[in-house]
Amino acid sequence: MTMRPPPFDRELAAELDAIHVFLPPTITPDMIADGRRTDGPFAPPSNEELACGGVFEVREETVPGPPGAPGVPLLICRPTAPTEPRPVVYTIHGGGMVAGTHRLGMPLDWAEELGLVVVSVDYRLAPEHPHPAPVEDCYAGLLWTAEHAKEIGGDPDRIILAGGSAGGGLTAAVALLARDRNGPRAIGQVLMCPMLDDRNDTPSAHQMAGLGVWDRTSNETGWNALLGDARGTADVSPYAAPARAHDLSGLPPAFIDVGSAETFRDEDIAYASRIWHAGGIAELHVWPGGFHGFDGMVPRAALSQEARAARLRWLRRLLGE
Repeated sequence: MTMRPPPFDRELAAELDAIHVFLPPTITPDMIADGRRTDGPFAPPSNEELACGGVFEVREETVPGPPGAPGVPLLICRPTAPTEPRPVVYTIHGGGMVAGTHRLGMPLDWAEELGLVVVSVDYRLAPEHPHPAPVEDCYAGLLWTAEHAKEIGGDPDRIILAGGSAGGGLTAAVALLARDRNGPRAIGQVLMCPMLDDRNDTPSAHQMAGLGVWDRTSNETGWNALLGDARGTADVSPYAAPARAHDLSGLPPAFIDVGSAETFRDEDIAYASRIWHAGGIAELHVWPGGFHGFDGMVPRAALSQEARAARLRWLRRLLGE
C-alpha cells in the first residue's frame, strides 16, 4: 500500500519553491560538485561575519589528524570577554557526507545567548574520502579540543557535541567512538535531523521520495559516497551509521529533533527510543510539517522559532545556568 506523505507546515511550504532553486529535493552523484560551490547562497561567512560585531574572537587551527592522515582544520569562536572558562560546543557541519564546510551552520546563536565557546571541525568529504575518514577527522578534532580547551577559554569538563543532518550522524558516531575508546566525555549531544541509517528503507524515507529537502535518492547518493558497495550490508560499522550500533548505553544525554515530513523522521525516532531502551537520556521533538533543515532555511517561520527555542531550553537545563 502506498503511504501518503504528511503535509508540510503551510508557512514552510510557501518557501519550498524558492529553496528548490538552489537545493532540489533529489540529489544525484553528478550533482555533488555543484553542491560544493562557495558562491551566492553557498558562500561561507568570513571571519569578520563570524565575529558578530566583536562578540566573538575568531581563531583558526590545523590540529593533528588521525594516524597517517592530514591535519584537521578547526574554526574556533570564543566570547571576547569571558569571566571564567565556558562550556564548549564541538560542532560538526552537514552536507550529506559529500559537501559543506566548518564555516556553515555554526550555532553562534547558542554561543551568544549562553556564553559558549564554539569549535567547528572541517572533515574530509566522501566520495574522495570514504569511511572512516570523516568520523576519524571529527574524533581527532575532539581530542585536540578536549586537550586544549582551557587555552581557547573553554571548560574541558563541559563539552557538548552538536551537528545537523550528516553532521548529526557524525556527532552520534563521535559519541560512540568516545565511549568505546575511553575518550573525552561529553556532557550532552545535540542531534538535529541526524543522518543515522544507511539502509534508507524506513516508511518516512519512502513517503518523502521526491519531496521536500534531501529525499530517499539524495540519501542513497550520500551513503553510497561514504560506504560504496558496503552500503546496506552487514559490514557497515556503527561509527559510519550509528543506527547500526547494538549498544546505545553509556552515551551522553541526547537532544534529538526532526521534521515529520522528512526522510530521517523514523530512523531518528527509533534512535531516541533505543537510547531509552538502553537506560539512557534523550529528549525527542518531531516538528509537525517540518522538512529537512527547515529551521535553518526558513528561520522566521513560527515552527522554526519553536524548534530553536526548544534547543536553547534544553541546553540551559543541561548546563544548569
